[in-house]
Amino acid sequence: MKDAQAYRIRYLTAEDLDAYNNLLRYAFQVTEQDLMEAGWRGDEIKQSKFPVLGRADVLGCFDGEELVSQFAVYPLKMNLYGGVCPVGFVTSVCTYPEYTGKGIMKRLMHRSLSHMRETNRPLALLYPYSIPLYRRLGWEIISDKISYTVKDRQLPAKAQAPGYVRRVEWDAPDFMNLHARFAQARHGCLYRNSLAWEEYWRWDEDDTTVAVYYTTQDEPMGYMVYLIKEDVMHIKEMISLNHEAQRGLWEYIRAHDSMIDEVRGNNYDGEPIAFEMDDGDIREMIRPYIMGRIIDVEGFFGLYRCRPDAAEVRIRFEVEDPFLDWNNRPLTVRFCRGGCCVEAGEAKPAACDGAVRLSIGTLTTLLLGYKTAAQLSRLERLEASEQTVEALDRVLLHIPPYISDYI
Repeated sequence: MKDAQAYRIRYLTAEDLDAYNNLLRYAFQVTEQDLMEAGWRGDEIKQSKFPVLGRADVLGCFDGEELVSQFAVYPLKMNLYGGVCPVGFVTSVCTYPEYTGKGIMKRLMHRSLSHMRETNRPLALLYPYSIPLYRRLGWEIISDKISYTVKDRQLPAKAQAPGYVRRVEWDAPDFMNLHARFAQARHGCLYRNSLAWEEYWRWDEDDTTVAVYYTTQDEPMGYMVYLIKEDVMHIKEMISLNHEAQRGLWEYIRAHDSMIDEVRGNNYDGEPIAFEMDDGDIREMIRPYIMGRIIDVEGFFGLYRCRPDAAEVRIRFEVEDPFLDWNNRPLTVRFCRGGCCVEAGEAKPAACDGAVRLSIGTLTTLLLGYKTAAQLSRLERLEASEQTVEALDRVLLHIPPYISDYI
């Protein structure tokens, strides 16, 4: 029986398109009927993958000439507390069943994460098919998705705004520029490049609609992407730059009350919407959505921002990483005036304001704002004195990431 080292690994090219597509279709059980229902015809889905192989890093494992496993990384940028952090969004992770359990996927992951480190992408994201599996490899939950259902009789009757809503084309500049403005203002949001926008629309039906809210000065301030099907309005995404736009979009939704029985949508900012509704007795369901992993601790701290009004503090971090050895070393980080830096050399614990021992996954969820140090301490996910926990929560920002993309 071959082990993982016996197989050949290389990056895929356009010549591997058929093998790449066949493995995806088999692993995720995408049938011809699924493609037809989503509006795809013939080889359109296969041809749509050409940009992926050209602009993403897709690593494949081969048994002879046969592609048996693959691991793709989309290069993107994310808003990190107002700064820009290069990230890799992991996707298309799949292996033929007869090749599972041989360590192939761990080998592909390690090589891909190493490449991300080499190309200065200190953070990776993914949508997990198995949270326990990825946790064992150093990943942790960093964001939630809240799904809601609002009956037509529960639509906010008082939602009114002075502006107006206009339906636009999928590629309308007002729509795409709105997302860029929103991403600049919201921690965790991904900046969508052309590849991300292609993925955004990949499985949408032709009658999916984009509606933009404009102020009385004709300035776009919010949008929603939706589909009406079988008396249900399905909201794919709804964002607003101010509360006026939010009210205007709900007013637009209410204008459809004679056409629909209910509205179903998703919210990604970590806060339920029931409190904002006139009738808050709606159904909401929260579930983990995106997992993250710091690939290079020192590189990530170099991009990290903290509270600008907090007193200067020096913390010694002792990180345990079961998968990427280069993170397994103590680091002393100085937080000061909204930024931080890793100090040269290894400072002794007595020279610091506190020390904390934690796993790479716990560090990821802490620094991205999904959980506070106090919460993680209560869950026994980190080891630190009470004073150090309080110091961390005074200096760190605590805003849950807004991640709505599923690449």
